[in-house]
This record gives sequence, C-alpha cells and structure tokens, in this order.
Amino acid sequence: MIPMTLDEIARACGASPHDVPDPGALVTAPAAVDSREVAPGGLFAATAGARTDGHDHAAAAVAAGAVAVLAARPVGVPALVVDDVRLALGLLARQLLRRIGPTVIGLTGSVGKTTTKDLLAQVLERHAATVATDRSYNNELGLPLTVLRADAATRHLVLEMGASRKGDLTYLTGIAPPRIGLVLNVGTAHLERMGTGRADVAEAKGELVEALPADGYALLNADDPYVLGMAGRTEAQILLYGRSPRARVRAERVRMDERARTAFELVTPSGRAPVALDLIGEHQVSNALAAAAVATALGLDAAEIADGLTAARRRSAGRLQITERPDGVTVVDDAYNANPESMRAGLRAAKALAGARRTVAVLGGMGQQADASRARHAEVGRLVAGLRFDVLITVGAGDPLATAEAARSSGVAVHAVEDVTEAIELATALLEPGDVVFVKASSEYGLGACARALATANQ
Repeated sequence: MIPMTLDEIARACGASPHDVPDPGALVTAPAAVDSREVAPGGLFAATAGARTDGHDHAAAAVAAGAVAVLAARPVGVPALVVDDVRLALGLLARQLLRRIGPTVIGLTGSVGKTTTKDLLAQVLERHAATVATDRSYNNELGLPLTVLRADAATRHLVLEMGASRKGDLTYLTGIAPPRIGLVLNVGTAHLERMGTGRADVAEAKGELVEALPADGYALLNADDPYVLGMAGRTEAQILLYGRSPRARVRAERVRMDERARTAFELVTPSGRAPVALDLIGEHQVSNALAAAAVATALGLDAAEIADGLTAARRRSAGRLQITERPDGVTVVDDAYNANPESMRAGLRAAKALAGARRTVAVLGGMGQQADASRARHAEVGRLVAGLRFDVLITVGAGDPLATAEAARSSGVAVHAVEDVTEAIELATALLEPGDVVFVKASSEYGLGACARALATANQ
C-alpha cells in the first residue's frame, strides 16, 4: 500500500476520527479484517461476521501494530468511524487506484477463477510487478483488500471477481474499473440467487465486459456459447480463446501424461510454443488458455507465455491438491468448494490420475442449486458410476443422499454417513495401499478437514 495519513484515509472514505491523537500518522501497510493478520503500520477493518465481530478485536489489532481501526463505532483506540465499513474500504481502494494507475485485470466465471488467477499471476510477475487476489478474496470485502496491497511499483493488478447475484460485478468494477476483462465460463454456481438458468448467470457475469472501456480488451471463451454471447455487450476489443478453431489464443495437440497432467501447443497471434502444465485434469487447459489470452492482450509473445505456464505451480489449497502418503495412497483434496461443473472436472481428473488403481470418492453436497439441486446431485452419482469409481462415501443428509442413491443403483459400493468425523473414520478403515481418494463438497460441508486428516494418516 502507498503511504497515506489517517487524515487522507478519512477524507477518502468519509470517516470521522475518534481517539486519534495524530491525524498525520502514516498507514504504510495493507488493510486486514483478521486481527491476527495485522501488519505493523497497517489498518484494521472491523467487520461483523457470522461468528465474530471485528470491533471486539480492535484493541488487539492496535496492540499488534495497526495504526488505526476502520470501524462502525468508536472502539476505545484510534479509529476512523464510518457508517459502513465494507463500503468505506471500497471507497479507499478506489482512491488508491486513482493515485497509482496499474492495469486492472478483472476475471470472472462459474468455475476456475482461482486457478486461472494463480496461473496468470505467475506468468505476469516474471515481467512486471504484479499483485493478485489472495486465496479467494473476490467479493465486496476481499477485492478492496487486494487493491490496498498495491503500491506505486505495481503494474498489473489481477482481480478475481465473484458474483453471487446480479449487480455484484457492477459494484466490484465500480471500485476497480478494469481495462482487461476475462470471462471463463457460465455454469450453475449461485443459481439459487441469480435466477432459474444459465442465461441469468450469463446476465450477471456479463456485467464485467460492460464495464470495459473502448480501448480495453474483452477476453471471451470461444467454447462457451453463453460467454460468446457477451460480445455484443461491450465496446472493447474482443479476443477469443479456447479449443475452438475460431479462437485466436488456442490449444492444439492436447495430451495427458500418466500423472493426468496436460501438455499442448499454445497458439497465439505471435506464434506457437509448447506448454506442459504441472496441474492435473484436462480442464486445466481452458484455465491456462484464459491466462494466456490476458498475457497476449498485454503484449507477451507465445514463448514468454508458455514458459510462464510451464513453470507455474498450484498456489491455492483445496483445489486438486495432491498428497502422496507413504503407504501409496494418493489423496486428492478438491474440497474448497463445489458446483456441478467443478464436481465433474474433479472426478474426471482424479480418475485419470488413478489409471488402473482403486478409486474412492468422498463427496458432500453442492450448495445453491435451487430447485434442480436433487437432480444435479443424482447426476453426480451417475457420473461416479460411469467413471467406475470403486467406492463412494457421501457425507450429510438431504442432497448427498440423492448422489448415494443414484450411484448405488448403478452398481457402486456406497456408504452414506452423517458428518465429517464419520467420513474420516470410514474412509480411513476402507482405504487400501495404492488407492486414490478424491474429496469434494461445497465449503459449508467442511470436507477440507476430512481431506487433511486422510492426507496425514499413516505418517
């Protein structure tokens, strides 16, 4: 973050100072919403969450080095008081961007955002100072926190932009107006809040391209008809990417090795170059091409992009994270979140990784699937059977039982348990040396704990 005085911050977000002995005190480190992550010289933003209220930790944050607290009420330590802390963070982030002027790259999609963001950051940071979204901080709170990590040296600001309802991307692009907008795909994530079908999701995701300037770039997935349909919603230059021959950034000669890692020949307007990804699953080709399209729009040539993609490694936990146990069991942790598209991609990647080895799936539910939820969970069960998984453990009542019923009727050995503890105990008992176990669910099911327990067993 560029240094700003408390007075400057207060004016940027319309705050009233309380218990501030020195309005000229400098904030020199980024903002944080977790008092345990406060950096000396930083700003602590006190927000009320589902489990805790940040205002209760204000004193601890200042003791840890925060210069002041951005708060909704006086807290007994130096504070800048506002009506809405989230809105104030957005205003502050917008002001910072006006001062430093990096190229803002916004990316959205139903699946693959975090992996694509991680790949893109690793390609770009080889050439210029780059700041990218940490973890999946892609909402009205997380995006400003990312922006506030940028400083005068930052040239590329890669912002993952999530949308759980219409209007979300309009708000986020108002904070950080993008020059480059990347749309990955349109699936069924957050369908419960967006409408009744993919067209509603596409309407929400397309808010990103509507925010682009005429001299910007809209990078659209040529393999997704809903994304292609967004071309008429922007005045920016269109650059298509994908497997389709019409894509200017595309993959040819795609192949997969014995570890389910993909390789391909990258084709861009500047030429061709070989790419070998260190990520499992053929779906990663689309993520890599999306990153390549952004890099192309920024002027990198095919060889530079291919080198960056080949050198890139997984950065975010819980997304096809592989652990090899001493007994030969391979744990594939994809438990960060789930929707039908990511569930299909993950199951196929795990099966490709396994080859002829025995496979076990530990699956919870997929949230926000609206009226089609039970049918979509049953589809997952049929896919488990179609891919010939040997064992399925479903976790939780309700929709996961639809997955269990569909798989059982197709001949899979199915076990249904009520909670994570039971899943850990059962999977531990059923796993045999050499097995591949795949763990996935929406985040509220907490199956990340199951994946971590299985990964560290027998060590």
